[in-house]
Amino acid sequence: MHMSSNKKIAAVVLTTLALSLGTVSVADAAQAKPKSEAAKAKHDAAKAEHKAAHEANHQAREALVVSIIGIDEATIKSRLKAGETLGAIAGAKKSALITALVAEATKNIDAAVAAGKITAADAATHKAGLTEHITAKVDSVRGQGHGKGGPGDRKDHGKKHVKGIKG
Repeated sequence: MHMSSNKKIAAVVLTTLALSLGTVSVADAAQAKPKSEAAKAKHDAAKAEHKAAHEANHQAREALVVSIIGIDEATIKSRLKAGETLGAIAGAKKSALITALVAEATKNIDAAVAAGKITAADAATHKAGLTEHITAKVDSVRGQGHGKGGPGDRKDHGKKHVKGIKG
């Protein structure tokens, strides 16, 4: 089964899905078993909210990448599919791209703290090594090291977010 191109570029750009608003609470909710219809409805609403937030963050990241690199989205996706890294595609703009992605991830972490989704201690953990983590993602070939059970595997989505990001 192949991942859609939107999911592929997101996996290459960074795995900050855990940093998007609502991730931690939805991850917790995803593991809980609703005991009543009201709990099930609340769970379903949280899941839908998470999906919408994820998609909005994904679209924002793609727009950010396109605006920094200055190449249209279709060309970037095509080159990623051909085995190029996002860093190679960005060329001389790689440093600016990494800086922008780190800033976006940091903003998302801070927003999650402000919304009470994660603690300040969790935020510090997420921020530690963020530049190195994003740099590694920008320099990795799409799918490299992301086989079954990796960050792009939907079955794993949510589980690792509860425990935190592991670089």
